[in-house]
Amino acid sequence: MFAFCQELPCVRYRASKEDDLSTAAKLRDSVPTKLASAVWDCISKYKSTVPNFPQTETCDLLILDRSIDQIAPVIHEWTYDAMCHDLLEMDGNKYVFEAPSKTGGPPERKEVILEDHDSIWLELRHAHIADASERLHDKMTNFVSKNKAAQIQQSGRDGSEISTRDLQKMVQALPQYTEQVDKISQHVEIAGKINRIIRDMGLRELGQLEQDLVFGDAGAKDVINFLRTKQNMTPENKLRLLMIYASVCPEKFEGDKASKLMQLAKLSREDMKVVNNMRLLGGSTKKTSAGGFSLKFDGQKKNQAARKDRTGEEETWQLFRFYPMLEELIENLCKRELPKSEYSCMNESSTTVIGEGSKKVTQSSPAQTNQSTAPHSMRSRRTANWARPRHSDDGNSSDSTLKNASTDLKKLGRRIFVFIVGGATRSELRVCHKLTTKLRREVILGSSSIDDPPQYITKLKLLSERDVSLNGLGI
Repeated sequence: MFAFCQELPCVRYRASKEDDLSTAAKLRDSVPTKLASAVWDCISKYKSTVPNFPQTETCDLLILDRSIDQIAPVIHEWTYDAMCHDLLEMDGNKYVFEAPSKTGGPPERKEVILEDHDSIWLELRHAHIADASERLHDKMTNFVSKNKAAQIQQSGRDGSEISTRDLQKMVQALPQYTEQVDKISQHVEIAGKINRIIRDMGLRELGQLEQDLVFGDAGAKDVINFLRTKQNMTPENKLRLLMIYASVCPEKFEGDKASKLMQLAKLSREDMKVVNNMRLLGGSTKKTSAGGFSLKFDGQKKNQAARKDRTGEEETWQLFRFYPMLEELIENLCKRELPKSEYSCMNESSTTVIGEGSKKVTQSSPAQTNQSTAPHSMRSRRTANWARPRHSDDGNSSDSTLKNASTDLKKLGRRIFVFIVGGATRSELRVCHKLTTKLRREVILGSSSIDDPPQYITKLKLLSERDVSLNGLGI
């Protein structure tokens, strides 16, 4: 990739922890180091053999492993993209479902490929599921308001509020809109299915507890009370909750404490192995720096926390408070604030400038860098609502997302490449997309795999098998 893109990266990687001498930690920590060394060997050859290859750094490469964040792979991520892959039975990016027949016959089997060629998917994939559902409803409403035939159908009703499904049936009868309506209808069906699963499985209450644990607003009593009162929760969801709890409060799983929690949750010994393997993979939990798998504390909170609320950022939708550690790492990389003791560099930058497109500018201070791109997100408890009203577009503007994407990237500055050994998550994809806009630098995420929670849990189970190595799992 670097040879093709004519990019010379400044190669940084997560360094080994000297205070953690366990076998699992040594295996884990050696992977980013070896990968960084191999990449730099190749880059060094490109400098002397590839015509016109840059001789000074033009981009940044950060090599990490999964231990930087053990919570992101298992917490419920509430974006449309993550919910699709977490809750629906998908085959890669393909989803098959039954939709109501346009002729009133039996349901029709439909297949949808959720990829970048779908402009609606491109527009909504990183949106909160409630936001995506409202915007889909707005798109359907827009078709009705612009079409006389649909307005006539609407006027024949009793004046009650029309549901998204009713709007869908109206516009499906309009042949001139067949292609556009089919595209929206598919997403209406998918979003509706997800919302039913969320309601039937009680995921909002679980999701709230997960995020409260992460931010130090819940503790042992809350977890125990939830497990006692929610006996019908699926084993996987109870396991994911305990994995988050173990990440935030590892001391609660020492000795026989873990067994008691597993008994309360009615989970198996196999599930216990998942939690133990996750803790071993994370290495030492005693360090409190911002760079690794660490615990953070807020003096105003009596419970431990694994994240701090991000100041100056606003949460428009409930359960959109969580952010993966990767977000902080990338921002610190941009500000040149990654601790050198934890993130080593194969090639210290040979110049004091940062390339901005084809130009070179003097590196500015963090305050100057962020002055024109004030932080904006959706994570403040002051305005948290599950379904706050939001005005959507006119129903057709999602196509402009595809048209503008490539043009916008040409205006961005020095690229940031991130590679995570052991699998990346949907939330990490989301923050890379967000930071590309916020930092005005294209952030490109690579990994050995993109893992949804069930896949990640399966990997951790396999780690206890003697015939499976860390290299074989890509961890």
